[in-house]
Amino acid sequence: MAILIDNIGELTTNDPELGTRHDAAVVLDGERIAWAGASGAAPDADERLDVGGRAVLPGWVDSHTHLVFAGDRTVEFAARMAGKPYTAGGIATTVEATKAASDEALAANLRRHVAEAERQGTTFLETKTGYGLSVVDELRSARIAAEVVDEVTFLGAHLVPPGVDAESYVDLVCGEMLDAVAEHVRWVDVFCEEGAFDEAQSERVLRAAVKRGLGVRVHGNQLGPGPGVRLAVRAGAASVDHCTYLTDDDVAALAGSGTVATLLPACDLSTRQPLAPARRLLDAGAVVALATNANPGSSYTTSMAFCVATAVLQMRMTVEEAVWAATAGGAAALRRDDVGFIRPGGRADLQVLDAPSVTHLAYRPGVPLTWAVFRRGVHRMFNPSPLG
Repeated sequence: MAILIDNIGELTTNDPELGTRHDAAVVLDGERIAWAGASGAAPDADERLDVGGRAVLPGWVDSHTHLVFAGDRTVEFAARMAGKPYTAGGIATTVEATKAASDEALAANLRRHVAEAERQGTTFLETKTGYGLSVVDELRSARIAAEVVDEVTFLGAHLVPPGVDAESYVDLVCGEMLDAVAEHVRWVDVFCEEGAFDEAQSERVLRAAVKRGLGVRVHGNQLGPGPGVRLAVRAGAASVDHCTYLTDDDVAALAGSGTVATLLPACDLSTRQPLAPARRLLDAGAVVALATNANPGSSYTTSMAFCVATAVLQMRMTVEEAVWAATAGGAAALRRDDVGFIRPGGRADLQVLDAPSVTHLAYRPGVPLTWAVFRRGVHRMFNPSPLG
């Protein structure tokens, strides 16, 4: 059944041909976008939704989350706010709680967070394993994630479990563990950072992934300068995520590559790290994505709108750059061309703001502006108030 979304005040398409339009309309036919353009030229449809001059844009594409978990790290967060530095080792607390949780509890928690994200405009979401760190627990995390989210990433190389030899653990990740999860995942990631995995160990993980025909991603340059960006570019990774500490050579490497720099501003704030150098990356010509890094330890938020507002208000991105990074940029980080855009043939994923333009995402930070969401063409109203 086709639905006409009409009387759009501002339509952000991320499509070079369609551009940003005013007094616009979009037609959805089932799970796909059938048409977009001027309101007066819209074709007939089975139903019509008048959005009253509101802004319409692609649904958020959150390309970096860690949502298969159990437990709580409030105490760690409070200690960090009191001055304790963030380290990679805190992951072990979540690993312990996740191992102890039932499949049903993990799945329910994942669905709760995905629904929370959707209420804030997220229509496409990636999540990672990485809180199991054993063959059995990584497999069940991958299986549970694959039943709920759009894209799944294997992050067995998140942390070396306490008391385990690092090289032996990398052998396990590259062998039996990867074999177990491969059918449930599209990506393999590695935390290339001091306190986690060094460059040689990280490269072993990525090579094993490529050999299995899986895409690769890297956590890199979060806690200090390091080899993560160089490794990601060398490996042809779809993205390198965090990018908090970058040298000029790192920026140049990203600008000259097909690897997306995925920035995680909510994590930078929560860990009291410097915000990633978005302006340097954009001015150099690098492709930038924004994501939440939703996880219980270092970034417990599912709000992409918060990340967009932070990018504009504190990272010197324009509103248009930040919106693109949180939609089309996230799609690029996942090497998707069917989401993050509003154009014929694309997936019918979009959001309607209770505001006349996307500028309000930064102009009114913290205000819940998601009025409605379409995900695969299914319509949900979240804030059915008249436009003020």
